Amino acid sequence: MIARSRNESIPCIERLENRTLFSTSFLSQLTPTPAVTANTIPGNGDQNPYGVTFVPKNDAGGKLVANDVLVSNFNDSGNAQGTGTTIVEIDPKTGDQTTFFQGQPGLGLTTALGVLPGGLVLVGNVPANTDGTADGPGSLLVINNKGQLVQTLVDSKLLDGPWDLTVVNRGFIQTVFVSNVLNGTVTRLDLLVNPFPFGPHNHVFVLDKTRVASGYTFRSDPTAFEIGPTGLAFNAHTDTLYVASTGDNAIYAIQNAEFTGPHGGTGNLIFSDEHLRGPLALGFAPNGDLLTANGDAINPDTSTTNPQNSEIVEFTTSGKFVDEFQIDPTIGGAFGFAVESQGNQTVFAAVDDVTNQLDIWWV
Repeated sequence: MIARSRNESIPCIERLENRTLFSTSFLSQLTPTPAVTANTIPGNGDQNPYGVTFVPKNDAGGKLVANDVLVSNFNDSGNAQGTGTTIVEIDPKTGDQTTFFQGQPGLGLTTALGVLPGGLVLVGNVPANTDGTADGPGSLLVINNKGQLVQTLVDSKLLDGPWDLTVVNRGFIQTVFVSNVLNGTVTRLDLLVNPFPFGPHNHVFVLDKTRVASGYTFRSDPTAFEIGPTGLAFNAHTDTLYVASTGDNAIYAIQNAEFTGPHGGTGNLIFSDEHLRGPLALGFAPNGDLLTANGDAINPDTSTTNPQNSEIVEFTTSGKFVDEFQIDPTIGGAFGFAVESQGNQTVFAAVDDVTNQLDIWWV
């Protein structure tokens, strides 16, 4: 395990932490109609967009364009779950789409999507059997900025169904938290990126793998494929990792997440009320609130008039509900999203799984 000091100099890595806080809820500033709507279906017909992340300005190059949005697809052209193989790249201003990566058949690319320094893209995969259940633990794929697979990270216990992730950029050491949908745990990876100056580039060296949380509900589901811990959001100032546990219909907080040793337990429950309906992706709004996407697999709204389906929910880190915003009137439309500061504006990008599109708002 890596020995770290709490007194070491830690740069600010939350890309929205230095923004001016809004005096109202973040979601209240979104219009019913997005500024840009982009098709997420690539040339091979993959469907069911899951993961969403922005290309950091300093890590652009090759096929990666600064501030573009990357979206991973979980299903193939026949809409079979756990078989999508593509990541598309979308211009948030025009909606123009290109294929960044296309892998071997049957990958099942998940919400676990992020960009490391040097333009290395991490994406999780959880492939499916012909009966629609998970076919083994899957892996984390490492893709260079040219869209080429250069490395595969596997571990049947600590990377058991990589379902979502968040990247903590510390410069010399990269920390990546990964939620595992097949065993209900969260793993911390400590990585060196391109560690050999005179050797192979486009390479990730794993320094350490540590389980930092466990005990979240997980199970197969005939509609949702797999249910387990999903979205992760990290507060660098407090060293707190927030976890959206879909099956528990709750958000938990893990203290000392970056510095703790092997640890069990779910962390502290911070939010679970009637507004949650199977939370999936998780992230920070510019005002410091948390946002999560309701996938409707748990606690669906059964009302026939104005059902609250496919919503993004905003709440404080102390567990107070703030606001909600509907992505699609149909069940199962909300999944991955990302928030990014670009110039003097904030960009909010969220997939709609029902329509296979990426909706983009500029605030």
